[in-house]
Amino acid sequence: MNRDGLRVGPVRLEGQLVVLEPLRPEHHDGLVTAVQDGELWRLWYTTIPAPGEIASEIERRLQLQELGQMVPFTARRRSDHSIIGMTSYMNIDQQLPRVEIGSTWNAASAHGTGTNTESKLLLLAHAFEELGCPAVELRTHWLNAQSRAAIERLGARLDGILRSHTRAKDGTLRDTCVYSIVQSEWPAVRSGLEYRLRRHRSSP
Repeated sequence: MNRDGLRVGPVRLEGQLVVLEPLRPEHHDGLVTAVQDGELWRLWYTTIPAPGEIASEIERRLQLQELGQMVPFTARRRSDHSIIGMTSYMNIDQQLPRVEIGSTWNAASAHGTGTNTESKLLLLAHAFEELGCPAVELRTHWLNAQSRAAIERLGARLDGILRSHTRAKDGTLRDTCVYSIVQSEWPAVRSGLEYRLRRHRSSP
């Protein structure tokens, strides 16, 4: 809970390209369609639910929300209102407050369209400007070069690497890269994200 008494909790965040809605069980069918777009669950270096696991994943995230440890979102593309993926605030410290943005995946057809960039802008803006977070964290697998590059393009800095931190779905041990953006860096990060979004937002 921040100094103004605002708790990190469910909220609807709207951009020009994407809307982040509080996750609900009725999003199930749309999420199944989204995860089938690119067969995302087959990626070995990340953990994305298969179509048959979406229901249990929704339940898991909502249970963590009840415990105050996660705020899960469904991402919906504004142009056609279709569901394109999931993201969340997680590992929440309600007292500081501090959040990690993670457990994110998007349909393959949404990649490169600006929706993920705008999602990050919405989540970071809410965390820094509404919740008063002094820092926001992002994590990824050491071997996930695409994700690491995307996080670094945000302007996040590498805090360190947690060696043999967790076990991946194939049983191998994962080294986790921990990045963060702090409050003083947020204005420059915001400017960078808005610059990258201009070409997508101006498209018909």
